[in-house]
Amino acid sequence: MVGWIILAVILFLGFILVMWGISTYNKLVSTRELVENAMGQIATQIESRWDALKSMIDGTKRYESHEAKVLEGIAEKRSQIGKAADVGEVNKDDQLFNQALGRLIAVAENYPDLKASAVYQDTLAQIDKYENQVRQSRMIFNDTVTRYNRLIQMVPSNIIAGMFNFSKRDYFESTETKQAMPSWD
Repeated sequence: MVGWIILAVILFLGFILVMWGISTYNKLVSTRELVENAMGQIATQIESRWDALKSMIDGTKRYESHEAKVLEGIAEKRSQIGKAADVGEVNKDDQLFNQALGRLIAVAENYPDLKASAVYQDTLAQIDKYENQVRQSRMIFNDTVTRYNRLIQMVPSNIIAGMFNFSKRDYFESTETKQAMPSWD
């Protein structure tokens, strides 16, 4: 009789342990998916931002064909950011974007008609909007990564995380160019 009780207790504890493991694993997967979704949101905003810049490049062709070709070359080098991208890829893409935008603004300075056009001004406003959305998406990403990284490091979920190779994710860090809101004038 005592043997059966001990066996029942051991089986019950084993069942509880297995259920905890499954629950923890599912929570880790869910949180990892939130991180990937947050990166996907960033990718969507970056794509829209590049589309707006491409529209400005097309408008620049009438004024400065050589510069437009250089800008198109920069735009072609950009990486295709998706939900599986990492922070380094997004930062590299940002550098290319800022390089192209800076050159485009410099061209517009030489052509007052271009700078004053409604299309140019509207597109600049769109780029600003997308830049703000990228900034917001990065903050959401960092918050989500914080929850994920905390989950994979805390006891006892770190046991399951280690067993199934869940690894820490990098954060977006503030840089000088990202600390202040951009000014497009």
